[in-house]
Amino acid sequence: MTRFLNRIVFLFAATALVAAFSFAQTKKRPVVTKVANPITIAEPLLTPQPPPVTTHKRNERPGAKPNDSKTADISSVKILTPTHFYEFSRPEFLVEKIFIEHDDAGKGTISFQKQGSDEVITDPLEVSKVTLDKIAATLTALNFMDSTESYQYEKDYSHMGNHTFRFKIGGRERTAKYNWTTNRDAKHLMDEYRNIGSYYVWKFDIITARENQPLQTPGLMDALGSSLRRGEISDPTQIVPFLTELSSDERIPLMARNRALKLVKEIEKEKK
Repeated sequence: MTRFLNRIVFLFAATALVAAFSFAQTKKRPVVTKVANPITIAEPLLTPQPPPVTTHKRNERPGAKPNDSKTADISSVKILTPTHFYEFSRPEFLVEKIFIEHDDAGKGTISFQKQGSDEVITDPLEVSKVTLDKIAATLTALNFMDSTESYQYEKDYSHMGNHTFRFKIGGRERTAKYNWTTNRDAKHLMDEYRNIGSYYVWKFDIITARENQPLQTPGLMDALGSSLRRGEISDPTQIVPFLTELSSDERIPLMARNRALKLVKEIEKEKK
C-alpha cells in the first residue's frame, strides 16, 4: 500500500513539473530594439537679450539748448594768468597749508588743508582793489623786484609758520621766504596775505556750518567780529554783501543773523 501511494505522489509531482516547464516556454519575452545612432535632444538655446536702455537725466538751465556747451564761443572764456603767489605752511596748526594765487585784477583761487585731513579745499578768490593797492604799495616800498634782502630775522621762528611770496611783475619774477621779520613793510605784506587767507577759511567754515551744523554759526560770527576789531580784515567793506546775505538767511539761528547785521552796521559806521 505504501509503495502504491509513493508512486501516486511521484506521478503527481512529475505532472506538475512538466506543466510548469511548458508554461514557461509559451510566455513571450519583451523585445528590445537597439538604435544604431541615438538622437540627443539638446535644451533650447536662450537668445541673448540686449541690455536695458537707461535714460540719464540731464541737468540743464531752463530754456537751454542741448548743444549749448558745444557751440559756446571759446574766446569768451577768460583764462586767468596768476602773477601773485602766496603760500603758508605750518604742520600741526589748525590750518596747516594755505596757497593763494591771483592775477593783477585780484581774480584767483585759494587752496587750504586743515589739520588731520588729506583733503585740499579750493575755492575761487577775489582780492578787492583796496587790498590790491595796499599790496602794490608795499612791494614798491620794499623795492621787492630789485632788492636782494631776504627779510628773514636772524633767528628762525619756523614754529610760527613759513611764508613764501612769489611775484611776476614786468616780465620779471622773484621769490622770498621768511617766518619772522623786523622789516615793517615785509611784515605788512605777510599780514595782508595772512588776513586774506583767514577770511576765506572763515567763509568756508560758516557756509559748511550753515548746511550741516547751524548752531555753530553764532560762534563763528563772534570770531569774525574779533578779527574785525583787531584789524585782521584787509577790506571790511568787501565782506558786507556776504554778511548782509547771512543776516536774512533763515537756515542759521536768529542769534547769528542778528550778529551778522550788527557787524554790517559797525563796518558801515566805521566807513563813514
